[in-house]
Amino acid sequence: MLEKLRDIIAEELGVEKDAIDVDSDLAEDLGADSLDAVELIMAIEEEFDIEIDDTTATKIKTVQDIIDYLEKEL
Repeated sequence: MLEKLRDIIAEELGVEKDAIDVDSDLAEDLGADSLDAVELIMAIEEEFDIEIDDTTATKIKTVQDIIDYLEKEL
């Protein structure tokens, strides 16, 4: 799952896959702004065929947060 997320995050945020790990903060470490975050959530929803509600989406700050959410929902 981490590899798939790395691919999505690298593509959406324009960062190197090697720079992405589970502890990466989407904003501070990977430079995501609010628009990037929305596009990233949409890409994750499409890839994993799920819907992430707005309240949950605002709580996602790190790659680990995404993994935790996906493990719970899938």
